[in-house]
Amino acid sequence: MIEITDNAIDIASVHRSLANADCGAQVVFTGTTRRTTGDRTTLRLEYDCYQPMAIAELEKLRDQATSRWPLQACAIVHRIGVVDIGEASIAVGVASPHRKDAFEAAQWIMDTLKKKVPIWKKEQWADGETEWVHPE
Repeated sequence: MIEITDNAIDIASVHRSLANADCGAQVVFTGTTRRTTGDRTTLRLEYDCYQPMAIAELEKLRDQATSRWPLQACAIVHRIGVVDIGEASIAVGVASPHRKDAFEAAQWIMDTLKKKVPIWKKEQWADGETEWVHPE
C-alpha cells in the first residue's frame, strides 16, 4: 500500500493491509499535526508534492526496506493539502515475523522519507505567518 491522498488517512485500512499470519509484529507510526513547535503555535499544516516522483520514491523506500529487513508487508500513506491539528499527515506501517525488525524498519522508512521524498510542508502559524519547512 503506497498512497498519496488529499483525504483523511484511514488508519484501519493501513492495519488491514499489513495482516499476515506469518508475522508476529505490526508497527504503525502515525504522524499528526501538533499544536506547538518550539515556542510557536501552529494553526494547521499544508502539504504539497510532485506526485509522480513522490510515489516513485515511496516505492523505492518500500523496496529498500523489504530487502533490508524480513518484512512481509509495508504501507506508506501521506496526506497532501491542509491537515488540521490532531489529524494524521502520514502513516507508515510494516509487518514482520519479529518486533525488532518491524520497529527498525518503520523508523528507517520515516526518517528516510522526510529527507528524500519530494513532499513539502508549510507551517501556518497562529500569528498569521507561514513558513515552508525542510526536515533538516
